[in-house]
Amino acid sequence: MRVISLCPSNTEVMEYLGLTHLLVGVDDFSDWPASIKNLPKLGPDLSINMDLVEQLQPDMVLASLSVPGMEKNIEALKKRDIPHLVLNPQSLTDIENDLITTAGVLGEQERGVEAARQFRSRLEKVKQQSVNQSYRPRLYWEWWPKPIFTPGKINWITEISEAAGAINIFQDIELASVQTEWEDVISRKPDFICLAWVGVRRDKIQKSLVKKRTGFEELGFKSDDQILILEEELYCRPSPRLLDGLERLVDLIHRFK
Repeated sequence: MRVISLCPSNTEVMEYLGLTHLLVGVDDFSDWPASIKNLPKLGPDLSINMDLVEQLQPDMVLASLSVPGMEKNIEALKKRDIPHLVLNPQSLTDIENDLITTAGVLGEQERGVEAARQFRSRLEKVKQQSVNQSYRPRLYWEWWPKPIFTPGKINWITEISEAAGAINIFQDIELASVQTEWEDVISRKPDFICLAWVGVRRDKIQKSLVKKRTGFEELGFKSDDQILILEEELYCRPSPRLLDGLERLVDLIHRFK
């Protein structure tokens, strides 16, 4: 089969399924695994070149609704009568189910069931290790600094935090993404600040940017190590790679016990 992926998380689902070899084109932001680097690039995920998509004659296009504005891609696929599957995972269970769904439409049902089993097993293993942790640090996740955006309750980051034996300090807000103010963050007294700015590489983020904010000293951080600069690709994309991020997070926050 000839498959096209229109966003990074879909491309990563294909790799987790062991089906990357079926890909004949990807969006510009897909950057993992390395084996896709020479595939035709079809434009940013919000501005896909549908003429190029059509020229590649795909048997299946993996579309997405993970970012507002992607709806136009789906409308264009429908208009051109191009076979497609729309993924829109909001939780770890959704990601697990998408492994089965994606493999199924590609004629690899058993592979999908096995990948989902491995995903669940790996997640449960981390949860079991964390359940005995007496220290449950409070995490402030920052997806964007100005204005501040942070994940709320209806987001995989809240699940990732819980699985790591921690608490997302904005888990009380029934939203996937919350726009708030720095003063609100301070009032919630996080033990760690987790910086994972969407679309920004780690080397472009400096801890000093946070430490200069008014009232930072009120948090009483004993060490700069309580400010974590994290890989946005391991936390901001709804793909199986979130488990890599989870395992890394456990190591980072529980070494302070």
